[in-house]
Amino acid sequence: MSWASEHISHLKEGRTVKFRPQGGSMTGRVESGQLVTVEPVDNHAHLEKGDIVLCKVGKAEYLHLIKKITGVRFLIGNNKGKTNGWIGEEGIFGKCIGVEA
Repeated sequence: MSWASEHISHLKEGRTVKFRPQGGSMTGRVESGQLVTVEPVDNHAHLEKGDIVLCKVGKAEYLHLIKKITGVRFLIGNNKGKTNGWIGEEGIFGKCIGVEA
């Protein structure tokens, strides 16, 4: 069970979640320990480059950015220039709609 498992489960049930992610990969957009609000994604066509999403790339789960969209594929990466890889719609569970102290 990962740090994101419970949040992903709630998002799949259609529930909005709040949590405090740790780490510095999103510095400038989300600081370590800030409270984020993530809502379920009901229409992936509404996602845009630059959106912060709770997603899974390979076996790792991230609260990272959509860097590029090609059709129904999304390139995920952090706010420091690193990319994690391409995923399909099934790998995106929620979109960040708020960041608080």
